[in-house]
Amino acid sequence: MASAQPTEMKAWLYSSTRNGLEKNLNFDASARAPPAVHGNNVLVQVLSASLNPADFKVPEMGLVARKFVIGTPASPGMDFCGRVVVTGDAATEFSPGQLVYGCLSKPGQFGSLGEYLVASASLLAPVPEGVEVDHAAAIGIAGQTAYQSLAGYVNAGDKLGCHVTTTCSTKNVEFCRGLGADEVIDYSVETDLVATLRNRGVIFDHIIDHIGYPAPMYRESHHFLAAGKAFVQVGASAMGTFVDRLIWPAFLGGGKRKYVIFFFKNTREDLVRIGEWVQKGAVKIQLDTAYEFEDTVQAFEKLRSGRARGKIIVHVAKP
Repeated sequence: MASAQPTEMKAWLYSSTRNGLEKNLNFDASARAPPAVHGNNVLVQVLSASLNPADFKVPEMGLVARKFVIGTPASPGMDFCGRVVVTGDAATEFSPGQLVYGCLSKPGQFGSLGEYLVASASLLAPVPEGVEVDHAAAIGIAGQTAYQSLAGYVNAGDKLGCHVTTTCSTKNVEFCRGLGADEVIDYSVETDLVATLRNRGVIFDHIIDHIGYPAPMYRESHHFLAAGKAFVQVGASAMGTFVDRLIWPAFLGGGKRKYVIFFFKNTREDLVRIGEWVQKGAVKIQLDTAYEFEDTVQAFEKLRSGRARGKIIVHVAKP
């Protein structure tokens, strides 16, 4: 147990998402703080928050999502790194003042763009020595998504274990190589990406698709993805992509490889594992821009632009 629970906090709040969440964000220097923690819950003072597309996409799904799933007024944001303030009776592995990181499993009323949030101790990880606060804040959703979209699909001896091919536009080729990609296909040059992959033959052991484009990618994947391997759909620009690829049968021209729609799982085990890799330098955190708390609206504008090359961070409080 620890110090007194704050009743007020500084926070960015929204109640509507008309014309975009960021156009409805308002700063409140004395917003209501989260309720008192009990059991295995921990109150965390957020130092840095990391933004994800779901931070605006889920609230923008409609009034039902905002009112009954999230609750308004609400602070957006799920990823965070912060300092423990108060612990519930059962959260004995953490103590006030300790640096922790993690993410909320879904958008809620008290997100990481408020000064304080409540998280289950079972979903928090201590910040490894030497890991920067901003880097720890960036691990939550993106780090676990990247790992989980590979774990369980890649086996010892698979080519993917030592050779990674990715696609991007010309301006990002060197950026992707710098991140460790072994081969980069410039889709600005290779305008028919599916044909390019078909010409290479069945050489890939795993495919991860984040955008659902080009549309024939999954349907034609048996020409370049090994039998018995999976095509994992992490994201798409339209919901129709998931539906079309999932229900269209192979005998009517649909895909002939295993199609997996990725669902993120928030686990301490994965958070700790990735944090240790970051500490050892085996995983590099790529940051795009770090914004101060007063510039949160600009941070969301950059996120929505789709032009960020790395994680967008917001400094909520001083370390």
